Amino acid sequence: MARAIDYYFSLISPWTYLGGDRLMEIAREHGAEIRVKPVKLSVIFPKTGGLPLAKRPPERQAYRLVELKRWSAHLGMPLTLHPKYFPTDESKAALMVIAAAAKGQDAGKLAQAFLRACWAEERDLADETTVVEIAGVNGFDGQGLLQAGQSPESAAQYDANTEEALAAGVFGSPSYVVDGEVFWGQDRLDLLAAKISG
Repeated sequence: MARAIDYYFSLISPWTYLGGDRLMEIAREHGAEIRVKPVKLSVIFPKTGGLPLAKRPPERQAYRLVELKRWSAHLGMPLTLHPKYFPTDESKAALMVIAAAAKGQDAGKLAQAFLRACWAEERDLADETTVVEIAGVNGFDGQGLLQAGQSPESAAQYDANTEEALAAGVFGSPSYVVDGEVFWGQDRLDLLAAKISG
């Protein structure tokens, strides 16, 4: 039976962007199922001691930029340290990912397209036309997913993902949970791979 990875994340997290492709590769290599679950960090942070970026001490903000440069270079992934549309309202895009997952589509692929759009292409995930276009270019029915994402069911799932993440002990993005064990951050992907292969 395939192992399941619960994948909790924010679509405006650069760390989620840096880890997304590798997560998909690990899942393919080990025959694991990824359950894609966008969450609201605005709910998670206050309950777990996290702070939005702008409220973190200057030293932490500065070191974040150092690490982003290091990881971008290490992985060979383009990344804009100060994208034009960050922070932005990710909810439209997140609800589209949720709608794609509900339809049995490749929600991980769509999520990574949105992450890449934010961090490598400097596109605004709060803009309806933009998110529909991003989805379409990546092989999805963008308008259909936008509409499905506006349903009460999608909104309820967004809230449920967030509460589920909190119950699992998640406090940041990205977080991967396997058999109740939390792996926080894209730099723990090797440990995640060892878990699902063992």
